[in-house]
Amino acid sequence: MLSFIRRKLSETESAGSGSNATLANTAVDNILVQKTKQMSLENEAIPIAEDALLQELGYRNATDLQETVYDALRTIRDPEKPCTLEDLNVVYEDGIMVQPSTKSNVSVVRIEFNPTVPHCSLATLIGLCIRVKVERSLPHNIKLDIYIKKGAHATEDEINKQINDKERIAAAMENPNLRELVENCIKEEE
Repeated sequence: MLSFIRRKLSETESAGSGSNATLANTAVDNILVQKTKQMSLENEAIPIAEDALLQELGYRNATDLQETVYDALRTIRDPEKPCTLEDLNVVYEDGIMVQPSTKSNVSVVRIEFNPTVPHCSLATLIGLCIRVKVERSLPHNIKLDIYIKKGAHATEDEINKQINDKERIAAAMENPNLRELVENCIKEEE
């Protein structure tokens, strides 16, 4: 991009003045410096790609988005125990990773969770609760990839497939009993 701007400015300068190449390059460099200073806001760094997208969504950076997601997850209650997923170390801050955005500029967040036992029968429900809570907590579209920690569950591949399948999620949330379970797990304490 910078070389394109340099070339265009060079063409403009050389067409207008007819001066030699050295003078034109110096003038181009000066113009580039001036334009760069104008583009920056009081010497602040100009955000690039990922940071610019995140700032547009209201986050300072990827860590800010990670912390926001974790704050939403930490209050989800376990379906069987009177504890939160954070208390049981099912969700943890290091398990939330902001990935590069999609080609259509949608932020991608990967959430890894660790069921308390390798044969946890409610791992799919926990994954569903995580998805619903994050989707409701964030005011914008985000792509969620939710996975069980590698090696932490006997049927992790099957569960990972279920909790990342939009049609299965929609069908599950149409079931009134399942929806009530999810709502009870994700509701905020009063």
